[in-house]
Amino acid sequence: MTTIDAPHLPRVRQAVVAARDLDAVCATLRASLGLGEPYHDPAVGHFGLRNAVFALGDTFLEVVSPAHDGTAAGRQIDRAGDDCGYMVMVQVNDLARRRSRLKSHRVREVFEVELDDIAEVHLHPADMHGAIVSLSEPRPKTAWRWGGPDWPARSVALRVDGVTLAVADPEAVAGRWSGVIGGLPGITFIRDPAEPGLVEIALGGIAARREPLQLGSVRIVPSPSGA
Repeated sequence: MTTIDAPHLPRVRQAVVAARDLDAVCATLRASLGLGEPYHDPAVGHFGLRNAVFALGDTFLEVVSPAHDGTAAGRQIDRAGDDCGYMVMVQVNDLARRRSRLKSHRVREVFEVELDDIAEVHLHPADMHGAIVSLSEPRPKTAWRWGGPDWPARSVALRVDGVTLAVADPEAVAGRWSGVIGGLPGITFIRDPAEPGLVEIALGGIAARREPLQLGSVRIVPSPSGA
């Protein structure tokens, strides 16, 4: 079980990988990282997906897999030719203010939800570049609906510390993300003319010398900040 403290915001709260074979990737993650039982959220069926959400400290690693043809995740896998990065979910404490600024950044919303314990919007990846971005405001700040009702009991002593995204123009994309999010907490951009997207997830709490775990085009690596 993890201890939950009030977080510093904004921050990356959840990183999402798209995979063809959900069960195989989950088995690899559990065997390699010692993760607990994942939560399978039936609500992702709205997007034509199956998923598994692992709790790492009070952060989360999610794997999504297409349940049928014609899904955004399936198209992303097809473009990448393998399992790949899909989404970065950032916790903010001022979602309404962030949404009010989207038009000035020429960023479209593709999904929104308002519930008692969380408000959230998903931003168009063609406008943000690199990945689908979720801006999420849980209530209270230490909550996280998408982890499942009992996620603190299933959490392991790791954490998602940051993500790296490969894009054609890192400086321009970083400026857009920073303007929309209100900073770049744990988010790094590198140059790749082909724009493969989310390519690395850094985890705290694992040995610094550990070899990266490769899931298709995504590497899971030790956090440079150490354990």
